[in-house]
Amino acid sequence: MVKVFFKEIRIATKKRLELVNITAEVEIELRNSGIRNGICLIYAPHATVAIIANEHEYRLMQDIVNAVEKSYPRGVGWLHDGIDDNASAHLASAFIGSSRTFPVKEGELIRGTWQDIFLLELDGPRSTRRVVIEIMGE
Repeated sequence: MVKVFFKEIRIATKKRLELVNITAEVEIELRNSGIRNGICLIYAPHATVAIIANEHEYRLMQDIVNAVEKSYPRGVGWLHDGIDDNASAHLASAFIGSSRTFPVKEGELIRGTWQDIFLLELDGPRSTRRVVIEIMGE
């Protein structure tokens, strides 16, 4: 029988563009779920946040932030900026993605040796960002 476990966590961000490692929180909820084999969805229900998986190395983390700034620059005449001045954040989220899915095997997330899970803040700082963790399996 397939079980479904659902948990929402909240993250505060401190910068306009920032990577927040949420791997530990996801793994805690996986253990709390009791699910041994299945899939784990990590989803941020926001239009200006992304979820990524990559290495937690401070120079690479800065490279990611720099690449986002270069690929989706602020103040270059995006049409949406006439409303909120955050079109770059919306565009980055749309193209990077607001979710990631990982396999679960024997109670562990299957991820690469250097893969951690990050919330990528694109329009901060924010006092609360929600992250939904849904785990399905047996």
